[in-house]
Order: sequence, then C-alpha cells, then structure tokens
Amino acid sequence: MSILLARSELIGLLGEVPVSAVMLDENGHCIGHGSNRRHLGRDPLGHAELIAIRQAAWIRDDWRFNNCTLIVTLEPCQMCAGALIQARVGQVIFGATDKKRGGLGGSINLAKHKSAHHKMTVRGGVMKDEASAQLENWFKQRRHHSLENEVTQIRKY
Repeated sequence: MSILLARSELIGLLGEVPVSAVMLDENGHCIGHGSNRRHLGRDPLGHAELIAIRQAAWIRDDWRFNNCTLIVTLEPCQMCAGALIQARVGQVIFGATDKKRGGLGGSINLAKHKSAHHKMTVRGGVMKDEASAQLENWFKQRRHHSLENEVTQIRKY
C-alpha cells in the first residue's frame, strides 16, 4: 500500500485524483497496475482499478481473476466494484473508505448484494489514515487553488 500511495502522490501532482491500484496474481506478482487517468485521458472510465484490470486481462489473455488480489488506495466506486465482480477478482484490499461513492461497503456493498454472482473477499482500511490524509490534502489544495483562481478572475473586472 505504501508503494501505491507514493504512485498516487505523483499522479496527484499531475491534477488527477490521487488513486492507484495494482493487480497481483496468485503468486503475488504484479500483472496489472493503474492510476487515475480521467482528466489526463479525458476518459470517464479512467479509474485506476479499471486500468489495472484491463492491463491484467491483456497480460494473462483472460478476463477471470478468481485467485488474484486487487489492491487500491481508495475504496472502489460502484462502477469499479461492478467491474471487479464481473472480472471475478478473488480479493480486494483498499485503503480509504469512500462514504459517498464506495461500492464495497462505504455507500453500498455490491460484493454482498444478492445480484452478485461472484463472491470476493474484501478488506478495507489498510493504511487508511495515510490514504485518507492524502486524498483530503489533495482536495483541500484543489479547493484552495480553485478559490485563488476565482479571486484572480474577479479582480480582473
């Protein structure tokens, strides 16, 4: 998780929400990794989890990940949680909980929903203080920067 948080810090400096993910195979080897790319790629599907899943599918030449683990710095949103279920990921580990949009317990738990045809193990809260602080600081800086831009624009008039 500490490696993912360091990667997230870098992507945050580029203006993306600082979220990173890695897919590990049954032997603990990285088969896919991703960081948010929604803004940079102008892609609504540019979530770290989806990028990691797509890369892992390409590397394994398969879409099933029953014995694999996805580790991500923020609880997957509902879209990503659905993708993880569809990909039959065996285990998901995440850092910060997302009370607004979390799809694995923060807002709704799709992994335990009656419609989930695949059951996966979910473990949240790994390095949650560090992961939460990183996100909170990023959003605080973002809001501060946005406010400064608004003041600058007002002063022009």
